[in-house]
Amino acid sequence: AQQIQFADDMQEFTKFPTKTGRRSLSRSISQSSTDSYSSAASYTDSSDDEVSPREKQQTNSKGSSNFCVKNIKQAEFGRREIEIAEQDMSALISLRKRAQGEKPLAGAKIVGCTHITAQTAVLIETLCALGAQCRWSACNIYSTQNEVAAALAEAGVAVFAWKGESEDDFWWCIDRCVNIDGWQANMILDDGGDLTHWVYKKYPNVFKKIRGIVEESVTGVHRQVWEDDLEIPDGVAVLCSDPPLSPSRLYQLSKAGKLCVPAMNVNDSVTKQKFDNLYCCRESILDGLKRTTDVMFGGKQVVVCGYGEVGKGCCAALKALGAIVYVTEIDPICALQACMDGFRVVKLSEVIRQVDVVITCTGNKNVVTREHLDRMKNSCIVCNMGHSNTEIDVTSLRTPELTWERVRSQVDHVIWPDGKRVVLLAEGRLLNLSCSTVPTFVLSITATTQALALIELYNAPEGRYKQDVYLLPKKMDEYVASLHLPSFDAHLTELTDDQAKYLGLNKNGPFKPNYY
Repeated sequence: AQQIQFADDMQEFTKFPTKTGRRSLSRSISQSSTDSYSSAASYTDSSDDEVSPREKQQTNSKGSSNFCVKNIKQAEFGRREIEIAEQDMSALISLRKRAQGEKPLAGAKIVGCTHITAQTAVLIETLCALGAQCRWSACNIYSTQNEVAAALAEAGVAVFAWKGESEDDFWWCIDRCVNIDGWQANMILDDGGDLTHWVYKKYPNVFKKIRGIVEESVTGVHRQVWEDDLEIPDGVAVLCSDPPLSPSRLYQLSKAGKLCVPAMNVNDSVTKQKFDNLYCCRESILDGLKRTTDVMFGGKQVVVCGYGEVGKGCCAALKALGAIVYVTEIDPICALQACMDGFRVVKLSEVIRQVDVVITCTGNKNVVTREHLDRMKNSCIVCNMGHSNTEIDVTSLRTPELTWERVRSQVDHVIWPDGKRVVLLAEGRLLNLSCSTVPTFVLSITATTQALALIELYNAPEGRYKQDVYLLPKKMDEYVASLHLPSFDAHLTELTDDQAKYLGLNKNGPFKPNYY
């Protein structure tokens, strides 16, 4: 794809050096994936219709039934949502216009598992415009905008997703995307690693023929593989939060010599970390909490677990509204950053009795345990901003002595025998994705990065990428950022020849080293 080549000296995607890999692995525990494509609670609640989409016979206007969505009749409404999102994703549309003539993804058969929202729909339709065939499922059971899924199905994309899927539905949808006669996926775009894991374990012959994997969440890149327990049962009725079926983690597979395809770690690119994880969460944390609880933050005591990019964004937003913010951390560097930003770094057990809100952003599991929940004060709000629903031990709350009361969509009051209640949001799943929206513009940055990573991996000459995990080169990060500058009427300063020589840089970049 000539028009999107970056420079004559375009580097290979740089592999994580071992040292950096280890550092990144430890860092990932304190910073959550944002589940980048986030959505409003869909306008159509999943309880509207008790008939499962799996049992409906639906066809689009062209007579195709190669999809499974809540209601194909919502397609027109979903199309308007997609068109609105396109207005604020100008860089991705610009990439689409620039490259659609040469079709750099012609022949690509991409199977995807992300949040299905108006913003991801713009990405999916961009990939189709560049020549790809796409089959798509959702990486979260609450994140799908039903009307958008209907619009994609009407446009001919094989999409299998609806808001409020069961755990069984979740895996069934993934399986329907992969297991189809006469269609062999050759690229994977994943968010959280569930799709990669499913293909790796259940369809090893398909996995071996994949030309590249693009993974965009820290969960999918880093979380551990439980190799001893990875057998997938014959049926698909399995819990997506169950450790034995946790997503295959690319670095673990690579280290074990079992990653037989090159993979792109988009999560650790600057355009994902600094924009999606930080700025997106800084705005969407308040949105999600306000919509669900009407809470006032001034003077409230809040504890944020984890001070990675997501935690930093959440803390900054809460502090700005006058909340008293505590931070928990395992990493001394992140902890020191929190201290210097003016936050008290504490152990959760030290403040659990007094705080009004608990927010997890770690990417880890069992951060908030039943013991913590038992000690919380009445009406404490508990929510998660990480990718998986493992951060809060929700399972421990499903016991006979506790009463669950659904007070509104995605809001449960869990009531103790003495009358104390804890307000649990989205059943411990991602708050901003389940309960609110995230800014479209920031998703354009991530989506453009994903599209370029897919183009690069798909078109790379044989041998450029080995069976390993690669980072995005800074040249590509900088290119994505530059595509978004016109939205702000921003004008870059150019180095003089003398200045470039003094800094030892090419005038056109990259301006930062790959490890930045």
